[in-house]
Order: sequence, then structure tokens, then C-alpha cells
Amino acid sequence: MKPLTTHTCKLDDVQGKALLAWLRAQGYTFSEVPYTQYAASKEKINVLLYESRKLVVQGKGTQEFVEFVLEPLILKEARIGYEEVLNPDLYVARVGIDESGKGDFFGPLCIAGVYVNETVIKAWKSSGIQDSKNISSDKRMKEYADLIRNTPGCVSTVVPVGNEAYNRLYRTMKSVNAILAWGHARVIENLMLQRHRMSPKPVRAISDQFAADKGTVERALMGLGREIELVQRHKAESDLAVAAASILARDEFVSRLARLGKGLGMILPKGASAAVDAAARKIVETSGVEVLGTVSKMHFRTALRAQGLPEPPKTPWRSKGASRQ
Repeated sequence: MKPLTTHTCKLDDVQGKALLAWLRAQGYTFSEVPYTQYAASKEKINVLLYESRKLVVQGKGTQEFVEFVLEPLILKEARIGYEEVLNPDLYVARVGIDESGKGDFFGPLCIAGVYVNETVIKAWKSSGIQDSKNISSDKRMKEYADLIRNTPGCVSTVVPVGNEAYNRLYRTMKSVNAILAWGHARVIENLMLQRHRMSPKPVRAISDQFAADKGTVERALMGLGREIELVQRHKAESDLAVAAASILARDEFVSRLARLGKGLGMILPKGASAAVDAAARKIVETSGVEVLGTVSKMHFRTALRAQGLPEPPKTPWRSKGASRQ
């Protein structure tokens, strides 16, 4: 098994300060890195503690650092080599589902599903596969996506919802969550149609809980999807199957977004920002609002601004438990 070259975990405030003191005592070189509490390096290792308290250790010395510094001195518990003990469900055959493009004005909504078993998980042990939000390079994303698709025993599928189809669905369903529920159900069904390729059969499907009512997805499940347990939870991307699905979904989104931009002779920015607003206005001015609808999600406020139309007032968020005045 190849040694680790990257490792991530969460530190509390006490652990973060203890690690900082140790790094200083050992003569690590510190540098300024955006969004980090501190970043230090020495020889074959880089250590970054982000403002979110996420620790990232990278480099050829990662495994040695984790085993002989991080675990015994900072975390005070052994994790590497004890994954199955710490997580009894680690090798359970399962399906992970995730989506990409939901928050991007331009480009499709892509929903992916990945089946994993013990063999697949062990094959990925030192690969660095993680939630796509933690992978900043599109090139690296594609490399991970290729690895996932080409791993023996892994079964995957992607359901891309193009912009014209997405806009039609939204006009009918009037809810992003309803579209997501249909897409998740469709992905599970597509994977279960390939269950003859799965050994053993999956016992559950895991996805992020994007709707307050878990029944939103459960009601959308199709025939085969009802044969396995559906688990919806927050931060589901911590599960390797969901993380892999997030990579395939994002890789598909990035690829399709690039093709849409090429067709218009321009780069379509990701997300929702001033650059996105400017690109949307340019499309309306040069090609018309009809063309904008072929490359974007028209229920976004960005579409109204691009056409010079007034935006409706924003509805203030309130929790279910908030008292009425």
C-alpha cells in the first residue's frame, strides 16, 4: 500500500494551539495562506490549519507526521490502520449520491451516483479522493473522476439536466428541491439497473439531506430504489461513496459548462457573482434572452438583472420554531 501523501481532519481550538506550538518548536517555516489560521512547511511536509479548523497535511512525509506527531501528540488517538474499528460501516457495499451545479447560474445540474464495496474502498485508500469542494483544480478533478470510473468493481452513473430541461422542470415543479429529489431518485434507479455488476449488492444509498423533509426524496424513489435503505444526512460527503459521487458530478458540470461557453465564444463563470452578472448581460445584449435560457437557470435573480427587470423582495429566512410577531 502506498504511504499517505495527504490527510485531513478537524482540530478543536486546544488541539490547534498545541500543534502550532509544536511546529514552532520544531523550526517549521510559516507563511501567509488565505483562509488559514496558519500554514507551515518543513522538508517533505506542508501543514495548513484553515479558519474552519480543518487541518490539511500534504507531502511525502504525511504518513510519518500523522502517525508520530498528529495522532500521539495532538489528537491523542490512533486512527490510521484502525479505520474499520473506528467506522464499522467503512467497507459496507453502498451507493453514494451527490450533485453539482445547483448554485451555479450558468451550466446544467449534474447528479451522480457511485457504488463502492470493500475492494473499491481499499483501492482508494491512499488516493486522496475527497469531497469535490476541497478540490480546487479542474484538472485534478478530472484525474480523480477518471480514477473513479476506471476502478474495478466501482459502478457509477451521472444524470445531467441540461439548462433547457432544467428550466422546463422548474416551471412545472416550482422547486429546486423537487428537481433534486427526482434527480437523486433517477440516479439510484439507474444504478440499481446495473446491480448485476455489483458484488455484493448495496445495502443502502447515502445522500446529503438537502430538504428539511426527508420524505421529499423518499416519495420520489422508483421501483428498484425502494429495494435498499435510503440514508439522508448532513455532511454526507464525509462518506467516501458520496465524495466520489461529488467528484463525478462536478467533473461532468465543469466539462459541460466549458462546452456551453465554447458554443457562445466566451467563458461562462461558475457560481453567482459580479462576473456572472456581467456575462449574463452580455449574452442578453448580443444574443437575446432566449439564448440565455439555453445556458443558465432562469429562476435565479441574475436572469432578471440581466434583462433589466425588477427583482422581487427577498423573503427573510426564519426557522420553523421562530415565534410569530
